[in-house]
Amino acid sequence: MNILECLKKTKNASYGLALLSEAKRNVILTSLAGSLLKTCDKTLDANAKDLANIDKHNPMYDRLLLNESRIKAIAEDVKNVANLPSPLSKRLEHKVMPNGLNIEKISVPLGVIGIIYEARPNVTIDAFALCFKSGNAVVLKGGKEAYHSNLIFVEIIQKCLKEHDVDVNSVYLFPPSREETHILLQATGLVDVCIPRGSQSLIDFVRQNAKIPVIETGAGIVHTYFDASGDLKKGRDIINNAKTRRVSVCNALDCLLIHKERINDLYSLVEPLQNHNVEIFADVKSYEALKANYNLELLHTAKAEDFGREFLSYKLAVKVVDSIDEAMQHIIKHTSSHSEAIITEDIKSANSFIEKVDAAVVYVNASTAFTDGGQFGMGAEIGISTQKLHARGPMGLEALTSYKWVVHGNGQVRG
Repeated sequence: MNILECLKKTKNASYGLALLSEAKRNVILTSLAGSLLKTCDKTLDANAKDLANIDKHNPMYDRLLLNESRIKAIAEDVKNVANLPSPLSKRLEHKVMPNGLNIEKISVPLGVIGIIYEARPNVTIDAFALCFKSGNAVVLKGGKEAYHSNLIFVEIIQKCLKEHDVDVNSVYLFPPSREETHILLQATGLVDVCIPRGSQSLIDFVRQNAKIPVIETGAGIVHTYFDASGDLKKGRDIINNAKTRRVSVCNALDCLLIHKERINDLYSLVEPLQNHNVEIFADVKSYEALKANYNLELLHTAKAEDFGREFLSYKLAVKVVDSIDEAMQHIIKHTSSHSEAIITEDIKSANSFIEKVDAAVVYVNASTAFTDGGQFGMGAEIGISTQKLHARGPMGLEALTSYKWVVHGNGQVRG
């Protein structure tokens, strides 16, 4: 069967999904969580085939890696989604007009959601769970790096759907090669929206080739600015956590900006990074401040292209700025509008940063590692939107719905 025929089946399946009761959706998701745990060994065998084809030093390796604890966490996320309130059939607005028309605005599924992602097999389950809970069918276009892992996950999902008499076409795994992506991006009338998750090049490719609506997510060029009034201990902990907690994710720190008045504290701020062998790409002033103490094998002179890079590895750019205004101008120039942070004890500086920095999430005295649907109380997320239309920041269930107007009358006609 060709791809378009498969997409038509998924579109047809989406109509039935919207009619499922919340209770049945929750039962199926809970059942899926249990199935993931029961089939853990089988999943790890499939994942091993994918891992065998990628260099362990490649930043994608960590994204691709599954183990027992990660599968348990994925299953727990599915259960959490099952326990979340349904975003469907909510009355978002209600009014009675002078002519007696009773008008309601009601939340409804988007329909068929296409997810394009790279070496993150957990997205396969997270995306299905969120789409299913919100009444949407899902088309999954994972990267070839994770094909065996994605395939086994979809087999588990479809088996669970079949056991509960739900159309297995509610989820469709696209072929892994990039050539077929054009078919998905141009499937007007069959796919209602596409959400790309991955590198900037992937997102650019989707944006440039899509005929269907796109919600941009994923790419994170993340800055943290240490202000003149910044607290040293807070700064050490925040910078270390934002950079090293998990380097391959989009909320990981890429560039540290530090006020010139605090340059003598720079080494103290980045000292914990040496324990993780973090390479620093420093501008001239920060290089001079670090060369006496920071491991010289890990310290490099920054090039212009090192600022504005999403490293996705144990690498960090560092720059000294003369003022908070210079820091904000640097961020405005290089940001991907994902997550940006300031470390300061000055309320005026904090407020200025909040007002002027245009990002989906802006932090004051906290690690950018918190940009995550679970950490925001949403359960598993579909992605981090960096655009402004429809959804922005971590996208939970509500972001996967639209609405329709329902009008009740009693014979009214318009003059």
